[in-house]
Amino acid sequence: MNNESKTPASCCSTSPAQQAPAAEAPAVAGSGCCGTTGAGSPAVEADGREDLLAGSEDSTTCPVMVGNPVSKKVAEAQGLFRDYAGRRYWLCCAGCGPIFDSDPAKYAATMA
Repeated sequence: MNNESKTPASCCSTSPAQQAPAAEAPAVAGSGCCGTTGAGSPAVEADGREDLLAGSEDSTTCPVMVGNPVSKKVAEAQGLFRDYAGRRYWLCCAGCGPIFDSDPAKYAATMA
């Protein structure tokens, strides 16, 4: 019997043994699962971190790593998006693409 979850705690981890618990996922606005932010976003917090959820039409969250902010423009430029059922989904990092592809209906439902 396998007790490992098929959903990674971090999109940047390559194996279940390397994954941090979900509680350790970045919870700070402007931080990505890979320790990156969407460069080019105009909203910057006082400590210099970007706030990608500052009410911009360019902002969304990643359907795989729910809560991770994504700049649509930056994601488009980096190819970090997927089209599914007539809708576009923007991803926070390259690791989320294959995960989204494994079950697009599941991850699309997180954005409904």
